[in-house]
Amino acid sequence: MKKLFSKRGRIFEGKVVSDKMHKTVVVRWEGKKYVPKYERYERTFTKVKAHNPEDINAKQGDFVRIMETRPLSKTKNFIVVEVLNKK
Repeated sequence: MKKLFSKRGRIFEGKVVSDKMHKTVVVRWEGKKYVPKYERYERTFTKVKAHNPEDINAKQGDFVRIMETRPLSKTKNFIVVEVLNKK
């Protein structure tokens, strides 16, 4: 793979929920947030757009690892580094 983007910052793993855009996928992952009032945890979900290089070509339903990079567009700040589990 050619080095096209400098990779820095945080790394996340999540599921591709949409691959309808050109060279872009939407990745969603789950987290937990503590709510002191109820002394319980609630599930939170985060969805981000990530660049999908042609040599990786992640599809909907795949589990992927994404990494933060420089801003590629108004809403795209991540790049798919590898596919962990194919659908």
